[in-house]
Amino acid sequence: MNNLVKKVDGLIEKERTAFVGSIDYTGFPHIKAMLAPRVREGIKTFYFTTNTSSMRAAQFRMEPKACVYFCDQMRFEGVLFTGVMEVLEDQAAKELIWREGDTMYYPLGVTDPDYCVFRFTSSSGRYYSSFSSMSFDV
Repeated sequence: MNNLVKKVDGLIEKERTAFVGSIDYTGFPHIKAMLAPRVREGIKTFYFTTNTSSMRAAQFRMEPKACVYFCDQMRFEGVLFTGVMEVLEDQAAKELIWREGDTMYYPLGVTDPDYCVFRFTSSSGRYYSSFSSMSFDV
């Protein structure tokens, strides 16, 4: 299992994009490309920056079930995580992932009411590489 975690960790570390899945009010899935998580705790918890007013934030408030997918298109390698997404608006969470230059997206700074944090907590995963897949618990 440690070897698998190392492979998955390495894949996540080099990717600049994460694909985040949510469920809309009709029960249908939606996928969105987002910037890679700014902070993560191994393969368990991922923190993303986004807009409080976004459609995705509304969807996660209504239904927290989510997935996050990372892939290396050149190597045809990927990992899918399933779990729950929380929409955090507390100051500590905002400061945790704030970066210089974010005022381009959130002009009022780290206290901008349209700036929030998604915290994804994974419960399971499925890794694909070399024509085989492996499911695992997180």
